[in-house]
This record gives sequence, C-alpha cells and structure tokens, in this order.
Amino acid sequence: MSIENILGIAGSALDAQSERISIIAQNMANASSVQSPDGGPYQRRIPVFESTTVGDDSDQASGVTLAAVLRDQSPPKQTYDPSNPLADARGMVQEPTVNPVFEMVDLMEASRAYQANLSVVETAKNTAMRTIDILK
Repeated sequence: MSIENILGIAGSALDAQSERISIIAQNMANASSVQSPDGGPYQRRIPVFESTTVGDDSDQASGVTLAAVLRDQSPPKQTYDPSNPLADARGMVQEPTVNPVFEMVDLMEASRAYQANLSVVETAKNTAMRTIDILK
C-alpha cells in the first residue's frame, strides 16, 4: 500500500470524525431547544458513514465518508409545564430526546478516533522522512 493511500484513508477518517464532532456539538447545543425552525422540539442528528474508495485504479483502498445525517425518530419527551407558552391544552411541553451523557460519550469516542487517525498521519510522515534520509 502506498503512502498516498495511507494518507488518503487517514484523511478521510479525519474528515468523517470532524463532521461527527460537529454534529454532536449541534446535538448538545440544542439539548433543551423546545422549538426548532421545522416546528416542534429539536430532533437529535445521527451521522451515517459509508465506505469510499481512496487511491487510483491500480492501488485502491477503502476510506470513509459521511453518507447522510438522519434525524432521531424517537417521540419527544413530554414535560408538564402549563406556564410555558409552548404548552398544549393539557399543559404538556414537548422536549428533545437528546441525552447529554450519551452525547459526551459519543464525543469522547469521536475525539479518540480523530486522535488515532492523526497519529497514523504523523507516523506515515515520519516513516517517509526516515526513508528519504536513508536514501541520501
């Protein structure tokens, strides 16, 4: 496998994890948003990744890319708050089902995956530099 493919795979993973971290940040920022532009409470976003080809025709490898961002379809949480202007006739307010603890764990996992791929890039760079030094 060529150095270009190694860097391509790690680069695609860095891009994917960066987008995942942004989606998690958006979920956490809207964890208490009871009103969204689409109407109703904020719906948690879920990144979906797919395999993609990295490299040229003679030396291909599999990277990763963000295929879609889905919305969580779980029903909103119902809270009794008749003083809230967004409450329905029964005094119930619909709230997002974003779990901050789950989002933090997901953020830690994405951050560690990002760091691991950054380490791959650094190792590949160091290996290439040592190879060049040997050839001098």
